Amino acid sequence: MADQPQFEIPEAVRDMAERNVEQARSAYEQFMEMAHRAQGMMSKSQGALASGAMELQSRAMGFAEDNIDASFKFARDLARARDLKEYLEIQTRYAQRQMQVYAEQAQELGRLMADAAKNAKP
Repeated sequence: MADQPQFEIPEAVRDMAERNVEQARSAYEQFMEMAHRAQGMMSKSQGALASGAMELQSRAMGFAEDNIDASFKFARDLARARDLKEYLEIQTRYAQRQMQVYAEQAQELGRLMADAAKNAKP
């Protein structure tokens, strides 16, 4: 059985992809800074917002940040892949890990929503 030739990704393409990921990450960080400021202003202006709802909002925002950070790491890792085999391995690891993370996040958000609903009843 003959070895199959490896498809190598040129270094110039990897460098360009990595620069694009970093530029997107910088724009994302600016957006998140503004979102955090807006969230802080909302929480100060809505004194009647229940603590459970505030915790739920905070955790959801944290999960979104964690997921986007993982996506940026994934994109950076893909940009650095030297061949198709490594590219596919990176994709597989990312997909498996994120499915686990999403399940854990959904469980926690469900628990927080149930707690907030229970505490909101008179």
